[in-house]
Amino acid sequence: MIKNKLIRALAIAAGIFATMIVGSPANAAVTIDIRKGNVQPLPIAITDFVQGDMAAQISAVIAADLQRSGLFAPINKQAFIEKITNPDTSPRFEDWKAINAQALVTGRVTQQADGRLRAEYRLWDTFAGQQLSSGQFFAQPDSWRRVAHIIADAIYKQITGEDGYFDTRVVFVSESGPKQQRKRQLAIMDQDGFNVRTLTDGRDLVLTPRFSPNRQEVTYMSFANNQPRVYLLQLETGQREVVGNFPGMTFSPRFSPDGQKVIMSLQQDSNSNIYTMDLRSRTTTRLTSTAAIDTSPSYSPDGQKVAFESDRGGQSQIYVMNADGSGQTRISFGDGRYSTPVWSPRGDLIAFTKQSGGKFSIGVMKPDGSGERILTTGFHNEGPTWAPNGRVIMFFREAAGSGGPQLYSIDLSGYNEQLIKTPGYASDPAWSPRLE
Repeated sequence: MIKNKLIRALAIAAGIFATMIVGSPANAAVTIDIRKGNVQPLPIAITDFVQGDMAAQISAVIAADLQRSGLFAPINKQAFIEKITNPDTSPRFEDWKAINAQALVTGRVTQQADGRLRAEYRLWDTFAGQQLSSGQFFAQPDSWRRVAHIIADAIYKQITGEDGYFDTRVVFVSESGPKQQRKRQLAIMDQDGFNVRTLTDGRDLVLTPRFSPNRQEVTYMSFANNQPRVYLLQLETGQREVVGNFPGMTFSPRFSPDGQKVIMSLQQDSNSNIYTMDLRSRTTTRLTSTAAIDTSPSYSPDGQKVAFESDRGGQSQIYVMNADGSGQTRISFGDGRYSTPVWSPRGDLIAFTKQSGGKFSIGVMKPDGSGERILTTGFHNEGPTWAPNGRVIMFFREAAGSGGPQLYSIDLSGYNEQLIKTPGYASDPAWSPRLE
């Protein structure tokens, strides 16, 4: 028997209240073992939710999220035999088994007297003939897409046993205008490319935005008044502050896992070294001291290690050091140049950009440099960023003759590459933690 538990969560920013009854993935007949690498997508039927103006839209977003993950194959609705009119009653399981739907999602959307939406869903194992999980969510009508992402996350976790990544956002550099006079603005969107809004006006060049691990805050580099500065931007209020004014150029600011420090590279003369700044005291600590270019630092999720890029050996390679700067060790030894290392949220892999044979690849390796795997190769691929569950990477690609870069995602199998559509050109993505 499936053991149920009650989970109550309040998403304050979006005004979403959720009550969920969730079954245990370990006891469920329908599961996906995503540790096996390339997985055959699970056939799943996602019916139009009944009632409500947003019902069909919510179920469509759920289906799109799950399909884009590469782990689920939503069945064409024209194949459905049973029409669900009451999601509170058990479906006719034989009708769903007949079309090979191994899982089934039903639901309802209603509007409350206070104007809020109430979205309910049920997840069924059609072959076992039992309900796997259910939940209900209350939200303002303008948060309906987020409700769909939260439901998709719940389904993903129920069947895979791991956290989803659909209720997240991505900050990136939005590019527009002629290539020689490109306007670059900081922008943010949902992980599927919807709800894009700009955060800066485009008068100053912006680079390398990065999310705080525990707040709705980003750090980025800007050339305001032709002076390179590192900024902190509060996403909810729009408040911006300067982290500090540094001599020379500043590159690749990134938060520590506890959100209390920013690590970055500072250029002085012809070389650059890596520094940290305590955001409370504003004191800086130097971690590297070489005549080379040390840049693109990234903390391990436990904050004990830092991966970074350095050309101290003659060309760009990936190094790892302790968080205090000791124990600097090279870990990349393949052909070509390695850059932009980013530690996985799971701590098991480091993503990177590799330039070899006139092309750019996105790949991953273990923190000791072993197990290198190339996920995708093209004319110009760069800037990997991890989904918070450590299973998907987003990056930007500029194809030959395309005119500008676009965002793509790919899972760790290397088989599920997806274009993330944006209104214009886009580069330098950074994935948020899961929203709370």
